[in-house]
Formats: sequence, structure tokens, C-alpha cells
Amino acid sequence: MILKNKNIGLSVTKEKDLDVLFEIQSDEKGIYLAAFTPKNPHDKTAFIEKYKKLLSDPTINMRTIIVDDLIIGSISKFIMEDESEITYWIDRKYWGMGVATYTLKSFLEIEETRPIFGRVAFDNIGSQKVLEKNGFVKVGTDNGFANARQKEIEEYIYKLVE
Repeated sequence: MILKNKNIGLSVTKEKDLDVLFEIQSDEKGIYLAAFTPKNPHDKTAFIEKYKKLLSDPTINMRTIIVDDLIIGSISKFIMEDESEITYWIDRKYWGMGVATYTLKSFLEIEETRPIFGRVAFDNIGSQKVLEKNGFVKVGTDNGFANARQKEIEEYIYKLVE
């Protein structure tokens, strides 16, 4: 791992983390790759209001990713259509350094719900690799409207059983 000399950790997400998490999720390249974003990913008020509600939802396990005392992203488990799903967002400055792979591995030790699913845009190769390195297997595809691209795109569905 490129970040071998860094301290990478997870903390329970707090309301005070939301301003930084919003800034991280405002990155245009990240928005494009995530694809399935809110209609207006730059609406900070909507982001903060949504996440304040999510923080009090007992079915959601939301963690803030910390590297050397800096917030660099988030990772969560949530329920969608009666299935547990995983989502994560890493500050682009940390892409390609193994942070997402390491963080997902650490999170899966805390979040023991199985099966758990991950969904990723067909062209988000980095996230596909992160899921696969953590034991997720591609089990299907779906098509959906991607707000970030303003068109319907293919989405790959991954599943982790154990």
C-alpha cells in the first residue's frame, strides 16, 4: 500500500464532519464517476439536511475516513429495497493509493451484515477493483438514470456473501 506510513482510520460520522464531506463530494470528476448522485450535487443545504437525518437512522452505519487526522471521505452501509448496500467516497487526492481498498476491508470487519451489495457505474474501474479486492463478486447489471451524466447508464451489481 502506498500509504504505509499513514494512519488510516474510521470514526463514527458526526454532524461536524458534514461540511468537509460535502466539499469532498463536490469534486466534479468524483461526481461523474459516482454517476448516481442527487439532482444537484452542489446544493450544500440539501446535503447537510439529508445527512443529518441519515445520522439518526439506526439502519445506517456511517463512518468518516480519517488519514493522519484529516477527513478524506466516508463509507456507509444502508438499506435499499430490503437489501444492505455499501457506498463510499474518497477525496480524489487519495485515489490510487489503496485507501478505498483498505477502508472497505476495515469497514467490513465492523459491519457484519451479509449479504451486502455494491453498485458501481460500468466505467468506474477503480471502484470495481476495490470491491473485487474485498471479495465482492459481480452478480448482475442494471440500468438507471445517472443525474451526474443526465442519461441512463449501465450499473454493475456486486455482492459479498461472507
